Amino acid sequence: MARDSIPLHVVPPGEPGLSGNAPPLLRELLERVRRLLDDGESSAIDLSALPLTPADLAWLRDKLGTGEIAVTLHAHGESTLNETGCPGIWWVTHRNEQGAVMSQFIEAAFVPELVKAHPRDVLTGQEYLESMISGC
Repeated sequence: MARDSIPLHVVPPGEPGLSGNAPPLLRELLERVRRLLDDGESSAIDLSALPLTPADLAWLRDKLGTGEIAVTLHAHGESTLNETGCPGIWWVTHRNEQGAVMSQFIEAAFVPELVKAHPRDVLTGQEYLESMISGC
């Protein structure tokens, strides 16, 4: 076969720095949201454990968008839990005391576990309310 008869397709390059590993995460998130709705099963994807470039993370963050809820926790560094534009999908970032990113997760959850009050803390709140009422 002559070289002239071989069809040649030029594929334009993607955005610089993209590895191609981020788009499949959207399908994975869809499956996790389905499980959340069907079974109430929360789950998380550790973005720090995946071969994602900074451009991949920016692409993913852009695609998921920004939601209405943002939570910031301060404990041995700052943790931010941001609802994405897809309700039920949360972008969770943990930073150390110097502000460096230590880990990032995307959670499929109605409310991220880190935000939920622990039963012992709720008991402390109950006891506090009881002491206030008894003092009135």
